[in-house]
Amino acid sequence: MPRRTLLAVLAAALALPPAAQAHDLSAGSRVAARAAASAPEPPITPTPRATCNPGSKPEPGIQGRVPKEEVDAGRADEGYWCNVTRIGHVGATGGFRVHRYVDKAGRECAYYDTALLFPTNALNLSLDPTGVAVLDMSDPRNPVRTETLVTPAMQTPHESLNLSVQRGILAAVMGNPYRYPGGVDLYDVSEDCRHPVPMAAAFPATPFGHESGMAPDGLTFYPSSAAEFSAVDILNPRVPRTLWTSEELTTHGLSISDDGRRAYLASIGNGLVIVDTSEIQDRRPNAQGREVSRLTWSNITIPQIPIPVTIGGRPYVVEVDEYSTDENGDIGGHGDRVGAARIIDVSDERNPFVVSNLRLEVHQKENRAAIGGDYGAQSPVQGYAAHYCNVPRREDPGIVACSMILSGLRVFDIRDPQNPREIAYHVAPPSHVSETGATFIDERANWAMSQPAFAPERGEIWYSDGTSGFYALKVDEDVWPFRDGGGGVDASPSGRVARCVDTGALASASAQPSGGGLRLRFRRRARLPVQVDVFRVSRGRRVITERLVARFRNAREAFTWRARVGPGLYFVRFRMIRGGRSFDTRRIVLQRTRAGRFRLRPRHHQRESCGLLRLAKLERPAFGGRRGTPLRGAYRLTAPATVTVTVRRGARVVRRFAASRPANRVFRFGVAARGLARGDYRVVIHAAAGEDQAAAVLTARRL
Repeated sequence: MPRRTLLAVLAAALALPPAAQAHDLSAGSRVAARAAASAPEPPITPTPRATCNPGSKPEPGIQGRVPKEEVDAGRADEGYWCNVTRIGHVGATGGFRVHRYVDKAGRECAYYDTALLFPTNALNLSLDPTGVAVLDMSDPRNPVRTETLVTPAMQTPHESLNLSVQRGILAAVMGNPYRYPGGVDLYDVSEDCRHPVPMAAAFPATPFGHESGMAPDGLTFYPSSAAEFSAVDILNPRVPRTLWTSEELTTHGLSISDDGRRAYLASIGNGLVIVDTSEIQDRRPNAQGREVSRLTWSNITIPQIPIPVTIGGRPYVVEVDEYSTDENGDIGGHGDRVGAARIIDVSDERNPFVVSNLRLEVHQKENRAAIGGDYGAQSPVQGYAAHYCNVPRREDPGIVACSMILSGLRVFDIRDPQNPREIAYHVAPPSHVSETGATFIDERANWAMSQPAFAPERGEIWYSDGTSGFYALKVDEDVWPFRDGGGGVDASPSGRVARCVDTGALASASAQPSGGGLRLRFRRRARLPVQVDVFRVSRGRRVITERLVARFRNAREAFTWRARVGPGLYFVRFRMIRGGRSFDTRRIVLQRTRAGRFRLRPRHHQRESCGLLRLAKLERPAFGGRRGTPLRGAYRLTAPATVTVTVRRGARVVRRFAASRPANRVFRFGVAARGLARGDYRVVIHAAAGEDQAAAVLTARRL
């Protein structure tokens, strides 16, 4: 059978609806919804475009455009980028969601669905298998696929792939562009994120599936479609149970507040709907969700997902619409009305209002005719429009990253929510849709549809493109708003300063063995002197209190230390000094061998940051010894969180502590050395607060 005939037969077998019906924009669904309120809006203008650093390859012409002639001439073959570096890439297909998770052992993983429409990429057996890809991200420059999840909902999750950071539960409901029978799959990823453990498969949780939300405490999964919206108890992920289903409060995508008492719905044809979910969160008998308010806007298309955030102590929602419509609201290829994204003030949740727009020049009505001939522009399910956004954390997120289909991934600074600005973008090399086995449209273009994920401590953003796979991007340090990887470091353009200030004044520090000594290097962002101290912490099998063996004051450039010290464990401390006090500090652990050489060792002290884990450290990089010195450590949080401390020797868990902790207090822990074998012990301090997570992996040697 010819390839195109086979694809047509497959589409018919799946009973795919026309694009105009793919999100249930029927008259009936509009009549069922209550009229949404409107409020005064800011001008619908493009967000100021990014200024690209040297090393970028800026897109030509109109912001967000990939001209047909650039593709035809081969000038777009590498894609375009501004203020980002493509550090990792794997796969050839992608879908709608990317998630990041750090497990109890400190391993780092990514999860993403591999198909824009199941099972089309199964037709090309040389490319990615269908299902949800599991990536080992221990080296983001070399993502390694360790598993593919192929249970029913993971095969066809559409936009529903979701993750509880608090509990390490990966979830999805069966979905397609319209709706599928709502079977739910659940996996446990908490112990080894590289190899998820199936807990439930195709549980009949809801009549239909398409999208989903997850309560940050990981106890309630919310599958959704344009016909139903359900709440599913997953306290026992092996035996989930449906708590509530509504046919009135329907939604596309949704987010749940950190306390679980509010749902923010992207209501098709209506806009933002805020729902009180307190009864569901409290597990009251016959629990119901109750509408609080709703808001629409003048350029609405198809609301995709709203994300609650707090900026400078004030609550907002970042909302994104997908695709484009004509002025009557009907979906079609390359419509004049592009919803793109916006920031909504919800400080008075009964009277929300839009404060700013997040959009590109390609989204403006006056530019639509000029760009209409570009590859993919006329597709009703592709085009120059938006699809998904996400933030690295909900409290003072600093940035929002949005997949904008043909325009790739766009990154916006939202520290001043009234005046956002674009700071970076990545447009993947254009690819033919047919190369992924898809059933429609065969033009070389981007298909960036996924909700991105973040590794904020390294300034990374991960996302997938439908026609070219998974990407790990590193944002340039001078445009990443939080230089230390935490939230809210610098003053915003409006002059407000976030609660936590960390200069990141020491851009880098290193200690490189050189002969029998050390080459000590550092790079400064501030023109301040650096003090370099070397401490010894062990002699033979004896742990000693930090003993200063060398000090170099007012260092301003790299130098070599000709060490004359004995074997043992040491650490080098780089301190930037201002006004006689430490301004920024880095530590590097080393071992001096009996042959008189230094070797680098894993760290015992994470540099302080404004991230969720403000402080994470071990008392010293050695414990035990002849006196049985305990292994001691401490941590401090910037927000209340659930903290798990796991001590391992190799693959064996030696101790594990878990507790809910408040912010801004130092918590200490200890493990007796008695009974522990000699060797290295790895301590993982993992914190989860809502959808925010942070982990520190520290090492100490038992002497």
